[in-house]
Amino acid sequence: MSTSADDNLTQAQNELYGWIKEYMKNFQHSPSIRQMMQAMGLKSPAPIQSRLKHLQEKGYISWQEGKARTMQIVDEVVEGVPIMGSVAAGGLIETYSDVQENLDISEVLKKKNIFALTVNGDSMIDACIADGDMVLMEPLTDSYSVRNGTIVSAMVQGLGTTLKYFFKRNEKVYLEAANPSYEPIILDLDQIVIQGKLLAVWRKI
Repeated sequence: MSTSADDNLTQAQNELYGWIKEYMKNFQHSPSIRQMMQAMGLKSPAPIQSRLKHLQEKGYISWQEGKARTMQIVDEVVEGVPIMGSVAAGGLIETYSDVQENLDISEVLKKKNIFALTVNGDSMIDACIADGDMVLMEPLTDSYSVRNGTIVSAMVQGLGTTLKYFFKRNEKVYLEAANPSYEPIILDLDQIVIQGKLLAVWRKI
């Protein structure tokens, strides 16, 4: 497989990724599928959608399939955020003064092939994951290794992809919401593909 300067991407993927970054830098929004087709000299959307899917799986972009304008670039690894002390959620405590250490999130973002998903809906609200949040997911290839209680993104046949707590009981998989308004989704193992487990939640205020 031929690769460009980025060994994690094929030449075609890297070409599209570089063009998307330049476009978004110039126009401050993501391009349409048609614009990407024209830029890559393609007559069908299928190759573009395939490349976008691989870019998302490899952690370069976040993208809701079929909605090009939802695309975001995930390319800046923050080396450290200063921990300034503690903040009270009950009574008052002494304010921070000196920076004591850094909160290092680079190891999270450098995990292999992590990807981001935009949350739609409120089924995980009691887990502090709200509509519009961005979740960072670590890919999983073995559903049998998932521990009960892990928050996962799961592809369910006929239903699409959902973010839920994972539980396995008596050869059945239970996908449980963090909101009492939603009933658990109960499935056989062969009806589900676990795409990834939750690493972090990103919320813009």
